[in-house]
Amino acid sequence: MKKTVIRLATAFFACTFFMGNAQSNSLKTNMFISEKPFGKTTANEPVTLYTLKNTQGMEVHIMNYGAIITKIMVPDKNNKIEDVVLGFDTVEEYIKDSPYFGAIVGRYGNRIAAGKFNLDGKSYTLAAQNNGQHLHGGLKGFDKKVWKTVSQKAESLTLSYLSKDGEEGFPGNLEIQVTYTLGEDNAIAMDYVAKTDQATVLNICNHSYFNLTGNVKRDVLDHSIQLNAPFFIPVDKVLIPTGEVKSVKGGPFDFTSPKKIGQEINASEEQIVIGGGYDHCYAFDKAPGAYGKIARVEEPSSGRVMEVFTTEPGVQFYTGNNLDGHLVGKYGAKYIKRSGFCLETQHYP
Repeated sequence: MKKTVIRLATAFFACTFFMGNAQSNSLKTNMFISEKPFGKTTANEPVTLYTLKNTQGMEVHIMNYGAIITKIMVPDKNNKIEDVVLGFDTVEEYIKDSPYFGAIVGRYGNRIAAGKFNLDGKSYTLAAQNNGQHLHGGLKGFDKKVWKTVSQKAESLTLSYLSKDGEEGFPGNLEIQVTYTLGEDNAIAMDYVAKTDQATVLNICNHSYFNLTGNVKRDVLDHSIQLNAPFFIPVDKVLIPTGEVKSVKGGPFDFTSPKKIGQEINASEEQIVIGGGYDHCYAFDKAPGAYGKIARVEEPSSGRVMEVFTTEPGVQFYTGNNLDGHLVGKYGAKYIKRSGFCLETQHYP
């Protein structure tokens, strides 16, 4: 099981995003859930869009294709409710071309070198679709599957997916379940549970791209971020870990005190150049499974503040370096370079 919390607040309102098996008394709710058809896949599978809404006016939109969060509507300092995640208006757009906007990625999020691993004396070969490396579950990972709706209550939605033995090259039948819960205090919980009938590898995370300006008014370079991570994991030219765990102290990777995302994003430091900005896993100094705050993000124009808590050992901080403007999303926004950031709480690549 996995536990991650993202807390987003303003001077007048507070909303908390939970990702994992977080539980809180504040999640005892007075809310409702609605659903509507949201198109079909290319295989003619029907897709449903669910909306969780509380009495504060906060909404979370989730579709069963990819278990994708398509919208998170939250207030700013002036009580203007806007969308703080990147995405599209139709399932067809997600199917055609999406850089994992809002999706649950797996069976293994992040990269596996050359698409190969050994487990219990056996060798496994996966798709190597990202510069010769395996990325985010392969050619058709969890983000490209229609999930089964297990239950829906006033405040929560549970989706599941069965990844069969051999799917995308991974061993074992793996059943994954995620429960989204919205609380009256604007808290979103994402509880993950997985079980398998044989040894396998697993690294599930949510891949939402955040922009706290609301409706993507500008890039995220003026967002201020603090990462309570003393280490990061250097990578080679194809973004595979070198094996080193390096201190962030004093360099462009040091966010132990609040700093604008854009302050050193174009530094000449080798790791920044390799990533085209930030695309690195940060490592914490807490024990595996320990629950704690690992990040705080502030956006000055909206007054929105986001805090992240997790039990995972790391978080991939990605600054949308590969967005190039060819994707047009919600509100007619062109998703240009660095128009969103990700904090993917996870195990190491």
